[in-house]
Amino acid sequence: MLVSSKEILEAAQKGGFAVIAPNANNETFARAAIEAAEECHTAVILDVNFPQHPDIVSQGRIYERLAMQAKVPVAIQQDHGGTFEQAIWAIRAGFTGIMADRSDKPYEQNVEEVAELVKIAHAVGVSVEGEIGHVGMGDDEEGIRAGLVDPNNCKDYVERTGVDALAIAIGTTHGQYKGTPFIDFDLLKQCREKVDIPLVLHGGSGTGDELLAQAARSGISKINICTDLLTNAADKWNEAGVTDAGKGMKNLKAGYKEKVIHYMHVFGQVDKF
Repeated sequence: MLVSSKEILEAAQKGGFAVIAPNANNETFARAAIEAAEECHTAVILDVNFPQHPDIVSQGRIYERLAMQAKVPVAIQQDHGGTFEQAIWAIRAGFTGIMADRSDKPYEQNVEEVAELVKIAHAVGVSVEGEIGHVGMGDDEEGIRAGLVDPNNCKDYVERTGVDALAIAIGTTHGQYKGTPFIDFDLLKQCREKVDIPLVLHGGSGTGDELLAQAARSGISKINICTDLLTNAADKWNEAGVTDAGKGMKNLKAGYKEKVIHYMHVFGQVDKF
């Protein structure tokens, strides 16, 4: 069933677990993620990065249909929408949640631009995720430390923007880690005490099951995963030594789905919907 990201995240927050948001930038991976959710009797938030598809409206309509046919709750979430126009196109495409990412902008600009999109999205029943602090790339250790969230901004940001979920930078990175993965659980605790909306962790790949499970138990309601899923999918292709494209795609889908199911167990969301 097609639902908003907010509906899934509020259930996760209340239940004390996290829901996976796998990057599903093509139909094969979207189907794999939904199948995983159905097998695990849980919800899934399909994360879609705007630049990864040439026609966001057509993609949205396909995902909308898949979600409506699913036996479990499925949300379609724009990941890291960097411009006003991208957000509007995602809403037009039928997405049930958008991420208004202005984390690389000055704080006041972040607040102003996200508040504008919240007003528009809420008018048509679409939920909005914002971000404070800045989750960088794995090869920029100095930047990761510099971009950690200031917990004192959480309450002000949520009140002034009206976002439904808040992504916080607490040590994880996008892509492959260069150094040792870490999560600042003290920062997480401080943020959790400041606001009463679902918190989001970006850059889950490579962080490790133990840290991610602890994050899910400690107040994170959504964890974004991309690189680990794609790596496992590629590994399954290579292990089989596939030269036939049809068989190769089946292996890619199986590898992606296998890792999604793995993380659903790690996050404690199995049998929760």
